[in-house]
Amino acid sequence: MQRLLLFGLLLIIQQQASAQITFCGSKSYPALSFSTETKEKLEADAENAKSVYLKDITSADALIWYGRRLAYLGKYDEAIAVYTKGIEQHPNDARLYRHRGHRYLTTRCIDKAIADFTKAAALSKGKPDEVEPDGMPNAQNIPTSTLQSNIWYHLGLAYYLKGDFAGAETAYRECLKVSANPDMYVATVNWYYITLRHQKKEKEAAELLQTISKDMKLIENEGYLTILLLYKGEQDAEVLYQQLMGHQNTLNNATLGFGLGNYYLLSGQTEKGKTVLNAVLKGSQWGSFAFMAAEAVLERSK
Repeated sequence: MQRLLLFGLLLIIQQQASAQITFCGSKSYPALSFSTETKEKLEADAENAKSVYLKDITSADALIWYGRRLAYLGKYDEAIAVYTKGIEQHPNDARLYRHRGHRYLTTRCIDKAIADFTKAAALSKGKPDEVEPDGMPNAQNIPTSTLQSNIWYHLGLAYYLKGDFAGAETAYRECLKVSANPDMYVATVNWYYITLRHQKKEKEAAELLQTISKDMKLIENEGYLTILLLYKGEQDAEVLYQQLMGHQNTLNNATLGFGLGNYYLLSGQTEKGKTVLNAVLKGSQWGSFAFMAAEAVLERSK
């Protein structure tokens, strides 16, 4: 699932005091800054998506891609506005709520995200699932998620960020039912497992962890597998700690950093856990789920 923000690996994201973005709540984040080559490609993609959309503004498919391309450029408010317009035209299309909810998550509008994902789940209930095409394809150009898995996955994350672990557990349980490949399964189990641990459901968590093995064939979610193997005792926490602490500026390290920090917290090593999570927040990947989770966990620990 970290591919959802894979564009971050292609960006040069700099903290610029003169260019801040303020989202729901009082926090501000640095505006995105791109390499020339990346910016040109993303802008060209967005212009092409806009052109296709303007040829038929009633097309939900065209509207969704236009919104996605705007979001890749960091134009989250514009993307949300596009999805909102789409919802007015297609109020029963679960995809529009799913994508708007994702960008509400990015902009820390958690309650709005929960409302959108809940609506999307209701609209897609009982319907055949569908593979969701990638805006930023992985190395093998094989999509690893579906509409329904993304709905439940993001809803679970929204509840997790809010500290509603019961709600998160329900969402991840549903997500696991539609996690049809190793990458999606590992990503879901990662969040599902720690959600159970936060609720002291140790037996259920241990049983879930036993479904994970180091020989799982993955395309992109190796970071999640590493953390799950850490919980299984098949990774060395101190070795991972030494590897991570000098490199907090990539999405993958943010993922591993949150996983390791949370591992320390759940293991009773509170100060070390907070040290790692604070290191994650010193990085620039504020749009990643790991960064959001590190924020939420540290806030709850105060």
